[in-house]
Amino acid sequence: MPEALDEASLDRLFREARTTRRWSSRPVGTALLASLYDLVKLGPTSGNTTPARFVFLTSDDMKARLRPALSQGNLEPCLSAPVIALVCHDALFFEHLPRLNSEPGLRDWFAADVGLSDETAFRNGTLQGAYLIMAARALGLGVAPFSGFDSFAVEETFLEETGWRINFIVGLGYPEEGPSPPRAMRLGFDEACLVL
Repeated sequence: MPEALDEASLDRLFREARTTRRWSSRPVGTALLASLYDLVKLGPTSGNTTPARFVFLTSDDMKARLRPALSQGNLEPCLSAPVIALVCHDALFFEHLPRLNSEPGLRDWFAADVGLSDETAFRNGTLQGAYLIMAARALGLGVAPFSGFDSFAVEETFLEETGWRINFIVGLGYPEEGPSPPRAMRLGFDEACLVL
């Protein structure tokens, strides 16, 4: 059995981590984004379906194209991030299954059931989006997830040629130095969990 992560690692990933609200000017290069994806892709998904797709907006021009789709409260915190990741999923993920999973007939099973494939793509794409957040923290990046946006506008602007569907948005970059804000209240174990 692998040993538990040390306390400093748990602090970085969970206990001391906060949603980043202010970003430093330190750039985030494409090589780091590739390293980030190389971690994300290793997280488990059902049947190794790996339906998540990511669009990294790094230029001011691309960020400006996102602006009309964002809710008013998300404009400054999202657009000021050095990188904006569109966390998406591919509804036709099953086309890759012959390479990703050796189980015979799996591709045809998903292709024949739109409800099942849509549910699988959304659920596992969301899971991979959470891996993105944790992998970014592990690599020393700050993260800020956003859900206040017009999904149809995002898809029309950035995803029309791919057929991918937007799930949520994540700001990525190095946090500005300074004290962390206090953590918001969380539910206790007895409020949120059942042990049966």
